[in-house]
Amino acid sequence: MEATGPALTLEFELAPAAATRLARHPAIAAARSSRTRSAAEELIWLDGTEGELAEAGLVLEAGPRGARRLQSILPDGALPWLPGTPAGPAEEPEPEAAGEPVPIAAFSGRRSLLPLVTPEGAVQADLLVGKLRAVAAERPVARLCLTGPAPALLALARQLAADLPMLPPRAALAEEGRALALGTPPRPRHHGPPRLDGAATVEEALLAAIGHLLEAMLYHAPACRPDAGPEGVHQMRVALRRLRSVLRVFRPAARCPAVEDFDARLKVLARLLGPARDWDVFLAGLGAEAAAVLGPDRRIAALLKAAEARRQAAYLALRQELDRPGFRRLVLDGLALLLLRPWREAAESTERQALLSAPLPEFAAKLLDRRWRKFRAEGEEIAAHSAGALHELRLSTKRLRYAAELFAPLWPGKASRRFLKRLSRLQEELGLVNDSTVARMLVGSLAGVPAWAAGAMEGFAAAQLDRARRHALSAWEDLMLAAAFWSDS
Repeated sequence: MEATGPALTLEFELAPAAATRLARHPAIAAARSSRTRSAAEELIWLDGTEGELAEAGLVLEAGPRGARRLQSILPDGALPWLPGTPAGPAEEPEPEAAGEPVPIAAFSGRRSLLPLVTPEGAVQADLLVGKLRAVAAERPVARLCLTGPAPALLALARQLAADLPMLPPRAALAEEGRALALGTPPRPRHHGPPRLDGAATVEEALLAAIGHLLEAMLYHAPACRPDAGPEGVHQMRVALRRLRSVLRVFRPAARCPAVEDFDARLKVLARLLGPARDWDVFLAGLGAEAAAVLGPDRRIAALLKAAEARRQAAYLALRQELDRPGFRRLVLDGLALLLLRPWREAAESTERQALLSAPLPEFAAKLLDRRWRKFRAEGEEIAAHSAGALHELRLSTKRLRYAAELFAPLWPGKASRRFLKRLSRLQEELGLVNDSTVARMLVGSLAGVPAWAAGAMEGFAAAQLDRARRHALSAWEDLMLAAAFWSDS
């Protein structure tokens, strides 16, 4: 049966070499309803000499016949955000510029329109293939926009992504052009924790948080490679952890098989991000500290060389997974949560349905109260905690922090900022305790390294552990003096 519902447009970035295979893909060939229309396409993007439009998240786009239109290339803050949302007409007036706008980047290539009829509904495919050009640089690009009802778009995208490297882009094409011209990465559409103060209901907040964090994961995924430094892995891991925390926070309202399956596959990806991050932390932390203190020593150098080889292997395994169809399916399943809202079908009880439309502050306060009480009980007698107990407390600290960050904008002011600052300090100190424990395990896993070097690293880790433990006890005491910002008492 053909799907019904409003039409929407999703944009995907394709590897340019794969774009040439799109028209021959079985899913496209089977759904083609009429002849493909293709024509040359030229786009020029302009901005003020001081970058006034970019500052406002806008760009002036000139089409092939010279007509100019103001385009929005960054989210305007409206909730929720859907990854894959293409640039669209700006709703705000054009900022005043000091002079006539000047070209900053351009696209030249071809646009092909493919009318399709799928079992789930009619879809219009709009393929743009060509070169992105700036004054001193150019690179090939390919973008695919699919327009139709959500079930049809998702079904077709899943079929294509099984064979073709395509994902929602991390930036609008105009923003990619601007970045190419400046020699910088494109600006992230979303970063950090989601801001939910604009969400009225529990469901609005859930949608906003998933969209925000899925976008953050997409942005950092290309930088998860060893030659790009550790920041990409770190930020993608943080976004993934926050996303899993969101799914747990909203589980009372959104529990359903689709959400549980999505979370399970996020967990699998987390297991690949973990080793890459652990070796990054070891090499930049304890490993670098030992090398600096002990000076040039071939035994320490041999240990660090073996650690770097393990880091490279962890990155390779992660990169291979991010380039496989499984990661693309994961992203599309995240989009399906946003578009289809499967928890509504699972919310059979009146209570579950009411919770989805409940006011967000009431839901948040109850959840934070419950977690805060459990957290305080878990940390009683912290001075006597074993390494394992401190590890569990660190995980609880992280979970509480993610939930508190999520809802803190609902209660702006000094109390929430003070609470988060102290909670973050505790997580950092407990993290150092854990880093020392992990470092000892990592060193123990290295085969064939000099025993003296391994022993030296063990010593450094033990010294760091004692220091971090003392600081963690101090941070705990400070946090216990902070007021629960979500409580009126």
